Amino acid sequence: MTEPSTRTLADALDALRNAAEAASLEQQAAVREGEALAAAVAESAEQAYLDWGEQTGHPDPQAFFDAAHRGRRWRAAPTALLGQLVLNRSPQAANYAEALAEVCRAAQTLGEPNPRTAGNAAVAAAAQLAALTPPPMPATTRPEVAAMLRALNQSSRDLSSLDLSSLDLSSLDLSSLDLSSLDLPGGLPGITPGLRPGPAGLQPEPVEGQPPPGAATSSAHPAEAQQPATKPEPKPKTLDELLAELDALVGLTAVKAEIHRQVAVLRVETLRSKAGLKSPTITRHLVFVGNPGTGKTTVARLVGGIYRALGLLSKGQLIEVDRSELVAGYLGQTAIKTAEVVASAAGGVLFVDEAYSLAGDQYGQESVDTLVKEMEDRRDDLVLIVAGYPDPMAIFIAQNPGLASRFRTTIEFDDYTDEELVRILQQMAQAADYDLDDGCVGRFEAILATTPRGPMFGNARFARNLLEAAIGKHAWRLRDIDEPTVEQLRKLIADDFDEGETENEPPVMSHEPAAEDESAKLEEPTSEPG
Repeated sequence: MTEPSTRTLADALDALRNAAEAASLEQQAAVREGEALAAAVAESAEQAYLDWGEQTGHPDPQAFFDAAHRGRRWRAAPTALLGQLVLNRSPQAANYAEALAEVCRAAQTLGEPNPRTAGNAAVAAAAQLAALTPPPMPATTRPEVAAMLRALNQSSRDLSSLDLSSLDLSSLDLSSLDLSSLDLPGGLPGITPGLRPGPAGLQPEPVEGQPPPGAATSSAHPAEAQQPATKPEPKPKTLDELLAELDALVGLTAVKAEIHRQVAVLRVETLRSKAGLKSPTITRHLVFVGNPGTGKTTVARLVGGIYRALGLLSKGQLIEVDRSELVAGYLGQTAIKTAEVVASAAGGVLFVDEAYSLAGDQYGQESVDTLVKEMEDRRDDLVLIVAGYPDPMAIFIAQNPGLASRFRTTIEFDDYTDEELVRILQQMAQAADYDLDDGCVGRFEAILATTPRGPMFGNARFARNLLEAAIGKHAWRLRDIDEPTVEQLRKLIADDFDEGETENEPPVMSHEPAAEDESAKLEEPTSEPG
């Protein structure tokens, strides 16, 4: 259970600003992310907008609700700036993620907190921290590799001729294995030479004449000894790593197949260009169609990294916007506002959700015209992905010739099956350090069975909302227990998933619309847990 922070939101935002500065991010952009995330966590708390406005310097109540609208997507997925740090493997990603988690905890104190805000804070904080967890080795592979290593422990063969180059064992827990007697050429793949398993993970081998790892060392220059070693900047994720993350997502079989096809086509086009061969210009911009909560933003984020790994983009970051972030209040200002958003996405992916909302008026058309111009001007270092419901998106693209000629690939995101939604719920709970028993799963399946499946069904967002509500009821159940056990803090029960308010539970104030597409490492987790 996520305890409210002892910091105020203002303090947490200052810490976030410092973390952004250390990560070489634009500090004001980081603060805007934090403000939006805090508003999304606290929006169901009565009078939260007053405390939020006082601590952020935005007294207009509408600013709070606008920020909450922008931040809801980050209750289920890493923020845009955190996603960029993780994609680039920045050593500052962990500090920035923890600062965002602290913002979530501080947001619980705004207004009059209720169980829903507790659930929002727990899931949102977990979403930021889970972005740091790489996808694990597939479950079907891990036992086989571990069994192979145990067999090697019992073998006296000379293994110098054994080719282990295709194995990556970096994600395995090898603490229980004794590998010291193995004669392996170059060591185990994925494990740094000179390391051996130990109780705390892989430990450096002791070297004769040198103190053991972690032992205190003396220095003639104490100041020099205290200087931390400069860590080299990690390399961005490789194409294979990003495709593995894609393949690890729940469901989305047709989507994965199409992304793999796109990768193959673009890779060959790049190789032909390097070889001096003529190659047709292949449009990289994409249309994603599907109902809310089907993983469109998650896949868009991976596409940015994949295109970067292919050498088609310089940065690979994802900037997600909707109409409100592109259209201004007056004609002429919209073009400027849209151009500024595109400039922030240069080198990466601009993801326009509910893009069809730009149709039907002169303000939206001005934004579309600007997007078409910017797509042409930045065609070598920008990818535009537009998303929304299938039928409105088809009409929107067809009615804009400038867009129709630039979007040749449409990828359909199907609704999740009940089985897939159960897996998503379980992984969300694991990411937030909660345990679900069979009763919880059965209650969730019963709710699914009676829930209509229309265009407004939230898919993974539906599962997340139920989990947030359950976490809130769990917190309310424990309100009179001074020192709950770890098991009590982790365990959700079937009654937590009952719809409706618990006895004596304060009513929940909510300004959240019924449907909105969500992104997600937590919407579609890629690791166990997380």
